[in-house]
Amino acid sequence: MSTTFYDHWQDVPDGSWRWPNFSPAEIACRGTGKLLINESALDKLQALRARLGKPLIVRSAYRSPEHNRAVGGAVRSKHMDGAAFDIAMANHDPVTFEAAAREVGFLGFGFYPRSGFIHVDLGPARQWGERFPVRATAFAAETPPAREVLVDSRTMKGGGAAGIATLGAAGVEVAQSVLAETQSTILPLVPYLDTLRWVFIAVALIGIAVTIYARLDDWKRGRR
Repeated sequence: MSTTFYDHWQDVPDGSWRWPNFSPAEIACRGTGKLLINESALDKLQALRARLGKPLIVRSAYRSPEHNRAVGGAVRSKHMDGAAFDIAMANHDPVTFEAAAREVGFLGFGFYPRSGFIHVDLGPARQWGERFPVRATAFAAETPPAREVLVDSRTMKGGGAAGIATLGAAGVEVAQSVLAETQSTILPLVPYLDTLRWVFIAVALIGIAVTIYARLDDWKRGRR
């Protein structure tokens, strides 16, 4: 088992790191910045990443002895050998993750459903903790396409235009009534207000049409 130690992860020579989906900072001790590169363990971690096909969020990897004591780690924790990883299950199905981890050669498993991660190490073969509850529905293999950002949504724009235009038309009608009853000196403006009211109504109708079109288009694309 080949290992290399660095006083700080920034000391890793350029070009010597060969695990493309991880960085020295991710694998280094969270408390001290020290790094023990355990090549066999990292090879298995990279193989697990390739098998699952999506990112692994590393909560803890190498721990220096002092940091391991500070966080209450086991006296002989595999983290101090650079041979253990705590991986968050935020973006993984725990059952699928465990099966894949066993397939690539990890032997030790610790389950922490309350904290949301699974510990994997090079062995010996053992396990502890209660497995994660089975999900009612399978974890999505792929992230579904993101919906439109609200500010860019055609539905929101169309609906907003219709709403504003409707309020504008109502406001103009009220103003027109007030002017007709109380402001005889500016009665010549009333016909123009009537025209403005119809303009607002037209904008409202256009907004409604845009909203309906956007809804139908989104439905056809399967985005709703």
